[in-house]
Amino acid sequence: MKYEVILFDVDDTLFDFKKAERHALHHTFTQFGLPQGATEYKASYDEINSTLWREAEEGHITSAELRVERFKRLFAAHELDFNPDAFSAAYLRYLGEGAFLIDGAVEICELLSNCRLAIITNGIKEVQTSRIQLSPLSHVFEEVIISEEVGCQKPQAAIFEYAFTKLAVSDKSKVLMVGDSLTADIQGGNNYGIDTCWFNPAGKANTSGIQPTFEIKSLMELANIVISEGHVLNLTAPKI
Repeated sequence: MKYEVILFDVDDTLFDFKKAERHALHHTFTQFGLPQGATEYKASYDEINSTLWREAEEGHITSAELRVERFKRLFAAHELDFNPDAFSAAYLRYLGEGAFLIDGAVEICELLSNCRLAIITNGIKEVQTSRIQLSPLSHVFEEVIISEEVGCQKPQAAIFEYAFTKLAVSDKSKVLMVGDSLTADIQGGNNYGIDTCWFNPAGKANTSGIQPTFEIKSLMELANIVISEGHVLNLTAPKI
């Protein structure tokens, strides 16, 4: 094996976060008596939410603050008379139901069953824990490391240091970080001195200046990266 430990991101890497988000927004707005809200305010929500998560990556806001602040800003911008705390609680509950997987997620974890698999996510604890436990990948990961629990986020080196300690890993050359975010997953792995693999299914241009070690469009391509020349994948690994 070229790599022995694979650190996966969750959202839009193994799990389809966009689908989970649509599910949660629709059901929450419906619960609050505005079923058209999920469509009408989606673009505005996306802009606000993206801005806040960038601020969280930079350490300017915590995920605990973010979970309510995004709805405070959304409701203020559109003069909606909803309680942001209650709305956020409902939204997170529905989001935790969204255990929708990216194509190839089960198969690649099965193919890499001889590796040690772990999660590093910037998500919210109860949401990520629920989605993983509801999925076919519930028993796959040796560690699930969530920024909210650790107190730091990707791309900060501290969360990778925490992961290495939890996994009792010392050889950085045997670890690969896989994720869809250049600024969180790839920059974070680069900062810590480990190889990185950018999951880029849409084939987006990389104008960030952040360089991954590898780039893939499908999760199944990861198998060719992880296995070094002269080794063969365990294709008869137990089904997940």
